[in-house]
Amino acid sequence: MGSIALATATKNFRNASRLLGLDKKLEMSLLTPLREIKVECTIPKDDGSLVSHIGFRVQHDNARGPMKGGIRYHPKVDLDEVNALAQLMTWKTAVMDLPYGGAKGGIGCTPKDLTLSELERLTRVFTQKLHDLIGTNIDIPAPDMGTNSQTMAWIFDEYSKFHGYSPTCVTGKPLELGGSLGRDSATGHGVVISMEALLNEHGKSIKDSTFVIQGYGNVGSWVARLIYEKGGTIVALSDVTGAIKNPNGIDISELDKHRKKGALCYFNGGERMIPDELLFQQCDVLIPCALGGVINSENAGDIKAKFIIEAANHPTEPEADDILSERGVIILPDLYANAGGVTVSYFEWVQNTQGFMWEEEMVNRYLIQYMKQAFKDIKAKCHTHNCSLRMGAFTLGVERVARATLLRGWEA
Repeated sequence: MGSIALATATKNFRNASRLLGLDKKLEMSLLTPLREIKVECTIPKDDGSLVSHIGFRVQHDNARGPMKGGIRYHPKVDLDEVNALAQLMTWKTAVMDLPYGGAKGGIGCTPKDLTLSELERLTRVFTQKLHDLIGTNIDIPAPDMGTNSQTMAWIFDEYSKFHGYSPTCVTGKPLELGGSLGRDSATGHGVVISMEALLNEHGKSIKDSTFVIQGYGNVGSWVARLIYEKGGTIVALSDVTGAIKNPNGIDISELDKHRKKGALCYFNGGERMIPDELLFQQCDVLIPCALGGVINSENAGDIKAKFIIEAANHPTEPEADDILSERGVIILPDLYANAGGVTVSYFEWVQNTQGFMWEEEMVNRYLIQYMKQAFKDIKAKCHTHNCSLRMGAFTLGVERVARATLLRGWEA
């Protein structure tokens, strides 16, 4: 999967570079990561035995500011995948016009097989190996798949042992340690703001549209709640336990109550269905919020949605992209659609730097402002280059990084 993600990211970058007419040497420089780090993390397990896990951090580019990106704990973490995601973070922060570059990290492990104390030890050892290469003005990690605010609290504490009190060294922290209000819902909120901008442009609204959401984790559940609050009709949903559908709409407030005690697939407000058929349900908007590569050349022809909003990272493979474009399906790319998380991470960093915390209303107001402006900027690029929204986002991000690189005095 990692090599497919890297090949896709690189292909999209090269297409954008061609549209922008970038010099070949500059193109190569922009594509090459600044630094790749691979570390061995050996920890004692609770039973006293030793176990080793491999940790990675790829720091892709810092032309526009300190590097930014999540740390994921997952058994399939490999260097190719981390490289692809680090590269995408460089373009994503530029699309949103945040003063950051891109990075990504991860540890190859299965979090559910580790106890809380083992996870803490693993996180602290990883931080000890990286602490000289991350920090406020170098590279600022955040939560990702398999990590959360508790993970960030451990990194913050371990890092501070070496560098003094440093709340700005990570984002996505608990509120008690300088986390930002609105961070938990930020990615989902950003998805809904970006989707609204797209629907409005096509004379539609959330209230008069039907939705299918794949993945009911942190992002998917917030997307569903916000769509439901705005009067949208969610006709099908899935998570790891299974999938449900209801052509009249699923009651999200009742579903959330049910999920406190039972699995999503046993919710009686919808009919159980085969999860593989979720993508093919009749709807206006399909929102993949789970893993990458779920929309491929084999299933793209059967998708009935008019719009696809990429809340997950890299859910659509390039061949599927072509098939869907030919069929007139409009795709809002992950590079922009799921950038609400990193945008509110930036707000958290700003608050920590100022030592002054914002009210949630202010966080949300700025998020709406940033998401709407980025949509206008992407549309302008689509107009200039007569290209898809994905290429509009890539040309916007790549051009901003290229300009910063040249302005800083890169020798051609």
